[in-house]
Parts: sequence; C-alpha cells; structure tokens
Amino acid sequence: MTLAAIVGFLVVNVVLLFFSFALLGSLAALGSSQPVMPRTAVLTLDMSRTAVSEQTTELDPISQIQGNDISVIGIWDAIQAIDAAAADPAIKYMYLKPDRASGGIAELEELRTAIDNFRKSGKAVISYMENPSTPGYYLATASDKIYMSAYEGSMNMIAGLSSQMIFLKDILDKLGINVQLIRHGKYKSAGEMYVRNASSPENLKQNRELLDAIWGNWTETIASAREMSQDKFNSLIDGLELNFPEDFLENGLVDELVTSDQMKQKLSDFFDAGMTENVPVISLSDYAKLKVVPNIKAKNKIAVIYANGNIIDGDDVEQVAGDRFASIISGVRKDSTVKAVVFRVSSPGGSVFASEKIKNEIDLLRENKPVIASYGAYAASGGYWISSNCDYIFSNAGTLTGSIGVFSMIPEFSKTLKDIAHVNITTVSTNRHGDMYSGTRPLDKAETEYMQASVERIYDRFTTLVSEGRGMDKDYVDSIAQGRVWAGSDALELGLVDRIGTIKDAIMYAASSAKGDYGQDLSNWQIVEYPRPLTTMEKIMEVLGGSSAEVFAGTPLESVEKAFKGWSETQSGQVYARIPYEIEIK
Repeated sequence: MTLAAIVGFLVVNVVLLFFSFALLGSLAALGSSQPVMPRTAVLTLDMSRTAVSEQTTELDPISQIQGNDISVIGIWDAIQAIDAAAADPAIKYMYLKPDRASGGIAELEELRTAIDNFRKSGKAVISYMENPSTPGYYLATASDKIYMSAYEGSMNMIAGLSSQMIFLKDILDKLGINVQLIRHGKYKSAGEMYVRNASSPENLKQNRELLDAIWGNWTETIASAREMSQDKFNSLIDGLELNFPEDFLENGLVDELVTSDQMKQKLSDFFDAGMTENVPVISLSDYAKLKVVPNIKAKNKIAVIYANGNIIDGDDVEQVAGDRFASIISGVRKDSTVKAVVFRVSSPGGSVFASEKIKNEIDLLRENKPVIASYGAYAASGGYWISSNCDYIFSNAGTLTGSIGVFSMIPEFSKTLKDIAHVNITTVSTNRHGDMYSGTRPLDKAETEYMQASVERIYDRFTTLVSEGRGMDKDYVDSIAQGRVWAGSDALELGLVDRIGTIKDAIMYAASSAKGDYGQDLSNWQIVEYPRPLTTMEKIMEVLGGSSAEVFAGTPLESVEKAFKGWSETQSGQVYARIPYEIEIK
C-alpha cells in the first residue's frame, strides 16, 4: 500500500507537470503569433490599442486572456516601422486614431516626428478623433487631414497642462512622523512633500516654468501645423471655446465632421477600394514584427543601452539596477563587434551609489567606443549623473533634464510610538550615535551636520563631474544646478545637452562617430539592444510569480508611491539624486 501510494503520487505529479508545461507552451504560442502582411494595406495606429514605450515588450498572454490586449511597441521599433512603411509600395497611407494617447513626453514627441516624416515622404496621413485629448490632438496635427466624430456627446480633454504637487506634512504630523530632510539645492524638492504643507516658492517657480516650456513647444508645433498663431490656440482653450465638434471645425482645428460609417467610406475612397469592406489594414505593431528584424548580416554593431526607470542598487530586472547595468555596460565594452553605443536614458534618478557604478562603466566604455546619449522622458538627477559625460547628448524638447542636486531623508517615529501606538522604547547602544538611523529619535545637531557634510560632498562631486563632462565652469554649473529641473529645450540653451533630436538622430550620429568607414547608412549596421526584453515565457513566469500591488493606484498619491516605491528603513540616511515627480501627458 505504501509503495502504491508513492507511485500514485509520482504519477500524479508527472501528469500535472506535463500539463503545466503544455499550458505554458500554449500561452507562449498565444503571445507570439506571427501576423500576415496583405498584398497592399493601410498602416494603422490606434492609440487605444497600442502604447509607445522605451522598448518593445511582448504581449502578456495571461493579460490577453483577461481582455487586456494593448500592445507595447518601443519608440525605436515604431520609428523603424514607420520609416519602412514610407518606403514600402505596399503601404498606401497611414490611418491614425489618436484617442486615449498617453505616455512619456519624449516618446510622444518622437512618435509625432516619425509620423510627420512619413507624411513628408509623399504618403498621406489621415486622422480620426472621437474624444480629443492633448496628446491625441498633438499627434493628429502631423496628419494631412484631421476628421472628427460628428456624434453628440464627444468630450474635449484639451485644456492645457497641469501638475499636482502632494504635501504630506499635516497628516504626518497627526501620525507623529517627523521626516528629517537634508539636501543641497534650493530647487531640490524631492523630499519637500514630507516636510511642508505647501510648495516652496522655488519649487512652484520651477514647476510653472517647466510646464510653460513643454506647453510652449507643443502649442508652437500644433499652431504651425494648423496655420494659426499660438495666441489664437491658447485663447480658444482659455475661453473654453472648444466644447462641441462644430467648435473644432469652425476654428480650423479639424477639417471635417463625419460619422464612423462616413469615415470608413473615406478610407475606402483614399484607398480606391470601391467598397469599405475591401480596405486591408495592418497595425503598426504587426507591421513592426514583420519589418523590424535584426540585420544579422552586418558584422559591425551599434549597441543601444536603455537605462529606463529608477536607479537603484542591486540586480533588479525592472529598474536601472547599478550592479546589473555595470555588468551590461562592461559586456558591451568587451564586445569588439560593437563600434559605437547609444546610451538611451529615461530615468528620474535614484541611488547615488548605483549612479556612480554606472557612470564609472560609461567612462571606461568611452575610452575605446563613442558613446552618444539620447534622452527620453527623463534625464534628471541620477539620470543626468550617469550620462552627462557622454561624447554627445541628444534630448527631446520636453525631456525633464538636469535636477543637479542631492538629498537624504531619515524618518523619525518617536511621537508615533509614544503618543499614538503607546509604545515605549529603551535603547541600548555601544556608541554615542549607535541609534541615529533607527528612526526612534530625532537627529541631534552633530548628526545633522554629519549628514549635511555627506550631502555637500556628493553635491560637489555632482557639479564637478558635470563641469568636466560638459566643459563648463564649475561656478556656472552651480548657478544652473541647485536641483533645478529644466525642459530639454531650455537645457539646450544652458549647454546641458548638445542638440534636440530623437533616438534615430542619436543612432545616426553614433554611426558617423564610429571608427572606420561605415557611414550613416544603417544597412551597414546591426542594432543590438540592451537589456534584452523579457520573452513571452519569462513574462508568464513573472506574472505567475506575482508582484506587489500599488496601494494608491488610481489616486492622487499614485505618483508619490511610484516615486518612492521600494524605499525601506534600511535606506535611511542614503543620499539620493532624484527628481520629485514624474510627468505623463494624458
């Protein structure tokens, strides 16, 4: 009986294991199906079904089964696919549905540039909006024609840009929590939310000027495309004059109001198909799968290293982890087939210790290969720390750049413990300051000075490396530093970046900077990306393994949680180079 039980147990587990692998294999197959290219087609980009990010990620099959079928395409893959479509005689024109467009400022700017280049190639771009939004309309203005739904009930979400700053001091006071903030930089406001109940004048100023710069760049582009002045466009928004579809038509923001059936007929007429059901289409994501393939015949490589996310210590696979990225950069340095590197940075910063590790590897890399920086949504604080010494820096106009400043925080819970939790603590230490990081008492004067000295030293290190990397006087760097966050367009004027341009511009520049006669013709190059995106099977295992939920998802505190997610008591006293917020346009 014992033997029979053991055998039965083994058989059941073998069967379960077999079915588990079969299920995982089926899910992996579901997430990696190959699209089919029609003989002729319209290239479509529906922003409600497609998100543009830093790197392409395979569709998670489990989420797909649950009904979440939004594909994520990396900005470089998107640019390559749109460029390929412009030269592909099988693609007749591009159809853009920009509703629900959202994402990082840089990705939206680079996507619009690619769409505009497609139109300039001689092929038409047609847009159709139902519920216009700021990013959606911004993308639509790259079109030859903008059509808008004629149905009643559409909602205009174009109202300008705004940001909300959350301040927690009052509630922390009620909870008895005292956050001790040590920083350098009057604009370094990353810890301000914990120690104030309203914005400092400096923080308010930099937020206002940052948003004004981004909005100014966008409205200049929009107004130019629609042949009106920026003042006119802003007056329409400020006067709430864009309420109904006919308001958009009368003010020249769209070309015609149509129903969905009329729009289908127009697409058919543009395609010259005769009947609406005869218009073949292929999505941008599917077209990229077919056309964006590695050029394995090219022996020489340009490596694109994506530093996307918070800079943290360790080996985490989802963030810019110091040890992991140092290893990746070291591997690229030792690869003799890699002739040039594009360092794509989209990071709000984080750990100074991890930033130093990454910067050190970038310095070693630059000794034998050109390293060109390309800035995405953020290249601020630690993000600027790791890249300011690159040979050349491309930024988008709306990139959040700079934030040259550092801070440290130590929360202290003595009042919480005594007055709220009614817990008394007796501390025994071998040395005078043995419990300074415990959070059970406030720092004394000597300890505060000790922490301030560390912050000052690291700030001096930060301004020194920027001064050396950018060839600037250190006093000048200090004058534009102080934790100040700049839009990329302002950063260009200040000398923090070299040129406004896309990731494609950076790759072309890297190709021309490489040693040897390879040229800017990318057909001579194999573009390799690091870190390697997770495969479908790896994403399945990640989902099955579970992840920590965001407690404040969908609330005003969501951005705060994202900014400091992963922070723990073991990091008390650690010095950070990080901006206080992240901006998404919706």
